[in-house]
Amino acid sequence: MERPVTDDDLAFEHVPETDQSFENALEKARNGERLTVDDGIELLTTGTDSEGIDRHRKELVLETADRRRAEVVGEEVTFIANLNNNVTTACNVGCLFCNFKDTAHTFEHEYDGPETAGFTKTPAESREIVRGAVERGIYEVCSVSGLHPGFALDDEHLEILESHPDPKAVNYVPPKAYAVDPGTYVEQIEAMSVGGVHVHSMTPEEGYHARRGTDWSYEEVYGRLQDAGLDTVPGTAAEILVDEVRDVICPGKIRTDDWLEAMEAAANVGLGLTATIMYGHVENEAHRVMHLEQVRQLQERVGGAITEFVPLSFVHQNTPLYEHGVVDGGASPDEDELMIAVSRLFLDNIDHIQSSWVKYGDEGGLKMLNCGADDFMGTILSEEITTRAGGEHGEFRSFADYVELITSIGRVPVERSTDYESRRVIDPDDPPFGPQLGPKADGTPLLEEAPAQATHEESGTAD
Repeated sequence: MERPVTDDDLAFEHVPETDQSFENALEKARNGERLTVDDGIELLTTGTDSEGIDRHRKELVLETADRRRAEVVGEEVTFIANLNNNVTTACNVGCLFCNFKDTAHTFEHEYDGPETAGFTKTPAESREIVRGAVERGIYEVCSVSGLHPGFALDDEHLEILESHPDPKAVNYVPPKAYAVDPGTYVEQIEAMSVGGVHVHSMTPEEGYHARRGTDWSYEEVYGRLQDAGLDTVPGTAAEILVDEVRDVICPGKIRTDDWLEAMEAAANVGLGLTATIMYGHVENEAHRVMHLEQVRQLQERVGGAITEFVPLSFVHQNTPLYEHGVVDGGASPDEDELMIAVSRLFLDNIDHIQSSWVKYGDEGGLKMLNCGADDFMGTILSEEITTRAGGEHGEFRSFADYVELITSIGRVPVERSTDYESRRVIDPDDPPFGPQLGPKADGTPLLEEAPAQATHEESGTAD
């Protein structure tokens, strides 16, 4: 049962007040000096000396960030041919910002209530979905799933959970209780590791789930997953890396220190990382910049393993925070632009800032590319999380879409690998456009070989 959020819960210790001035912070940003948290707050608020966002000051921040982007990465806008294959929506953590989840007990054999709209895929189903996409030319599969109580790391972990004296205390229900057995994390990773595809999966929260009830370290968990075929770890489940915010929006999730420990452990075993922020709900500008500082410090500890930073604007429709009246909307377009810009200026040790067309749409996403961002996500083929929360910007982008959108703002479209090491500059005057970097990519447009409806179903999107 979700506890109602009260005014006391939102009386945060950290508030956007500083002894710095906007002018000084902007000057430091223009000179390329490392910004402090106070500097970041001044830029993100366009000055704490006045209420609301000052439009002139905002443009100065955006211009500075766009100039920094050009200095760091030039005029290229990168994107990737990828697939989202989320294994299950079953979850009982109860995060108030999420509408991707379906209560786990509704998937059990004995459940006789209203039918859930969610899904769980077997390893065999995941393999077929990924194999079909690889045959069409994608070369990255991203998989982020609900915390299914029947999910264990591997067979050894299953045995430990089965013999636990209090299974409920470690959020475990035997897989046989469910209509569909998700297998283990290792089995799912192995299943998705087909045709040379790059597997981007196992967030810190999933890493925590994969060691519950044991004394295993995160290194042990991520080492076993790496052996199964895991290549990189998505730094989602970060939301806001300040515990007083996590206490409100996701009290059942791992704490900030656990998230950081898991990410550092993944890097220690040789896995690449990305990092995110999910903003625009109950947090304030101080929390956002404190989050950026955590990510910047983490990047220093992991020796540059974080390849990109992804600001994710909260999509409020259909989420408990909105339905319970805690929030009446998400971030404004001004806030979105400033979040991208300040991310570019503050994260001086991360080269790539991503603009999400799923969150911002085409017009908004292109705007972010002029506010400091340089990456434009991937083809996706299936996007379930934002769509289920009320997002309206679709589930697929073709290479032709990318070429048209990126050239429309005078930038250079570039196909990239997950780690940004492989790149292919695309000539907008030489169609047809399709992926070429993957092991089975030959430039054929991704959806030519199958009708759109068949592709939609194969990609695993919920009906």
